[in-house]
Amino acid sequence: MRSVLAAFFLSTQSALACDLALVLAVDVSGSVDPTEYRVQMDGLAAALRNGIVAEALIDQKAMVTLIQWTGSSRQKQTLPWTMMAGFGDVYAFADRVEENPRVWRNFSTAIGEALDISRTSFAHVPNCRRRVIDVSGDGPSNEGAEPRTQHARLRGADIEVNGLAIETDDGDLTAYFFENLITGEGAFVETAWGFEDYPRAILRKLQRETTRAAAQAPVEQQVVPVRYR
Repeated sequence: MRSVLAAFFLSTQSALACDLALVLAVDVSGSVDPTEYRVQMDGLAAALRNGIVAEALIDQKAMVTLIQWTGSSRQKQTLPWTMMAGFGDVYAFADRVEENPRVWRNFSTAIGEALDISRTSFAHVPNCRRRVIDVSGDGPSNEGAEPRTQHARLRGADIEVNGLAIETDDGDLTAYFFENLITGEGAFVETAWGFEDYPRAILRKLQRETTRAAAQAPVEQQVVPVRYR
């Protein structure tokens, strides 16, 4: 009976006006140690509670979900699509992000598969006007399909992909994300200079993704991060 009521509730939510469907795709590959995983989840939860982000999500009647991703065949939607109808919804979802247990450890980085499961998840929120995948990671894809192979399907579904590059070495992950990950009108890359900078970067990224001014800015007005190190 509970499952029937839950399905009815979700279908009712999906039928309501929704301006934004947002996938939060978090890297849990082997290069992310337990402390760094904690930094990501705590930083993401804090960013969701930020007043600018919370108000933007509520104003757009946003639907939000969380996906943990790592190597091939190890991508999982760990928090279901949830409507942000009020501050209580946003704060409750942030609490669930903070408490979300890690699903995998010590596997590779399959960004293409993370994009694929994120794309298919939008089938459960068909009435949302804008669809965005927020991918954070600390390394390039090294297993499975390359992320660029997903771009045609993503563009065909009118899905925007933005990236948060966590720079931990001299590999210039920001440039890799620009060239291989992001797609869609207005897509951008935010840079975190190490995991210690992740909380600042994810807040900035969510503010850009969720506020109408940032979402509607022309591509040429989007700020390209510059490395000062």
